[in-house]
Amino acid sequence: MAINAGNINEVELKSSLRKETIKSIKKDWQLYSLLILPIIYYIIFKYGPLYGNIIAFRKYVPGGPVYGTEWVGFRYFEMFITDPTFWNVFKNNIILSVGSLIFGFPLPIIFALLLNELSNGLFKRVVQTTSYLPHFLSAVIVAEIIMEMLSPTSGVINMLIKTLGGEPIHFLASPEWFRPIYWISGIWQETGWGAIIYLAALSNISPELYEAAAIDGAGRWQQTVHITIPGIMPTIIILLILNIGGLMGVGFEKILLLYNPLTYSTADVISTYLYRMGLESNNFSYATAIGLFESIIGFTLVTVANYVSRKLTDTSLW
Repeated sequence: MAINAGNINEVELKSSLRKETIKSIKKDWQLYSLLILPIIYYIIFKYGPLYGNIIAFRKYVPGGPVYGTEWVGFRYFEMFITDPTFWNVFKNNIILSVGSLIFGFPLPIIFALLLNELSNGLFKRVVQTTSYLPHFLSAVIVAEIIMEMLSPTSGVINMLIKTLGGEPIHFLASPEWFRPIYWISGIWQETGWGAIIYLAALSNISPELYEAAAIDGAGRWQQTVHITIPGIMPTIIILLILNIGGLMGVGFEKILLLYNPLTYSTADVISTYLYRMGLESNNFSYATAIGLFESIIGFTLVTVANYVSRKLTDTSLW
């Protein structure tokens, strides 16, 4: 009987890897034990609730069976697809998230490049620490700061407008102002934090490359274009893919705290609409169908972005 040498080698390799893995776990079991709580967390709060998506296809009545009373198929999907309100919040969701990507994604890169050029170590640390502190503020605090600054009576912005001879503007009651407020506050809150990853990537670039470029007569701008940016490009691509995958997920807490019926036309997004439909109106099946639709779009976006990146740059998440 003929024996396939390739299959034997493959079996031996798998056996060897299995033994090495077991040996590694036995040796560093304390480190591997740290994975237990994160795994339990993801099973309970991430993977377990996935089964609850079944009520998007079943009629759920509060107080009734957990997974609904009867099978209704795609009825709830047809409801939101034909609902003009849903498409308005979907449009708002896209505009806010794409705007955040366009305005917010390049700034941490630029900020990291500028910080990297600072020669004064103390000043660099102070600027970096000051810039990423807003990231740790809760949505409640950020919303309160925004409301205080934009108050039509005592806000700093309106006091400046009145000093210059203008009329106070009720920013948070004006639909046309909500999107700029959301984008600017997001930039203020996340730019410093996002720059940390790029600074870490910059530290991995060999100084010898800059020395060689300087000997060849390259200035700082040429070094940035031909060494620095290509050196952090894989990091940029990975973070861009992740940001594209999260386009459908805008800041629910901040929007919920800042919006009101006067600004629904530009501020109401899918997550806040789900909140009103699900928790306030008790229409859980309808809300679940919309949430499932949103998740499918997010998964599709990150998959397409990853495929395009792999084809064009040979850099991808998988």
